[in-house]
Formats: sequence, structure tokens, C-alpha cells
Amino acid sequence: MAEESERRHQILEAATEEFAANGFLGATIKDIAERAKLRSQALIYWYFPTKEALFEAVLGTHLPIFQLVLDPSSLRERPPEDVLPLLARSFLAGADKPAAQRVLRLVAPEVIRRPEVADLIATHVIGRVLDFLKTYLGHQIELGRLRPHDVRSSSRAFVGMLLPQLGGKLVFPALRADELTDEEHIDTIVAIFLQGLRDEDDLTARREAQG
Repeated sequence: MAEESERRHQILEAATEEFAANGFLGATIKDIAERAKLRSQALIYWYFPTKEALFEAVLGTHLPIFQLVLDPSSLRERPPEDVLPLLARSFLAGADKPAAQRVLRLVAPEVIRRPEVADLIATHVIGRVLDFLKTYLGHQIELGRLRPHDVRSSSRAFVGMLLPQLGGKLVFPALRADELTDEEHIDTIVAIFLQGLRDEDDLTARREAQG
């Protein structure tokens, strides 16, 4: 069991380097096997049935947001003022990890040029986050913490407010010229987001409770 775990880690490390060096399309299972010093590339398919599955596993290893959205049950009952900042921090934290930065920076141009890569990122990265948010926000409506609304739109709106901050870290350093920190940005967007989705009576009660 320990040997299998070590082998899987070995493959993921090699895949990270290969994707970072050559992008998703340029990376090959053969080259990843050579980087991992495997006897045969067939060993990779024992752990990851496709290159897409391997790429998703690499992202899951380096992007904290994956760890959250893959286990939504632990967050389901927690209030939005706790969960949304946590989600936002995890979303942005991936851009602080050097390995993730190298992979995302190389894959980003492919997203623009290659529809198949765009579909992969949309399905396995952004899609996972949106699916989590839609389910979570829908449950918060059921609990009466948020007013009824179209969670498809609110989920997109929340992720959309994070993208400029993420872009400033990865590919558009000019966006960080104003020195807006992640925490400052998260505090502001969560306040704006929740103010728009609270019932007016709820907002009044919260203001009164705060004095």
C-alpha cells in the first residue's frame, strides 16, 4: 500500500513538471513516464485511466479549492459568512504555489487557442467550483439564510468577482498595482455578495444586533 502511494506521488510529481514544461497538449504519457523513471508508461494507466484524469489529479494536488469542493458535506450546514471567505481564499491560494503557477500560466494560452483544453478547464476546474456553489447556495436558501434567487447566476457572479485578483497573480501583474490584498478583496466581495442576497428584514435584524 505504501509502495502504491509512493508510486502515485512519483507520477503526479513527474506529471506536474511535464504539464508545466509543455502544457496539456504538449505533455505526453510517454514523457511523463520517463520523468517518473517508470519501466513502462502502462503503469500510469493503472492509476490514471486518461491524460485528462491525470491532469485533473495534478490540479487537485496543487489547487486547495479542489480539496473543498470534493467534500462539500463538511461545509453544507455552515453559514455563508464562514464558507464564502473560505472558498475564496482557497480559490486564490492556488496561485501562490509555484508548481500550480507554472502549470496554470502555461495552460492559460492553450485555453484561448484550443477548445478541447478550454472544455477541460471549464469542466474539471471552474465547473466543479460552480457546481459546489450552486448546491451550497441552494441549501442556504432552504435554510432561510439567503433569499430565493437563481443560484446559477449567483455562483457565476461570486467566481467572477475573484477572477481579476487571480489574474493579477498569474498573468496580469498590472492589476496588482493598487496593492489590494487577497483578504481586503475577499472581505469586500463577500459583504457585497451577501448584502444582495439577504432579506431586508434579516439585514435590519443584523444591524440592530450589531448595535
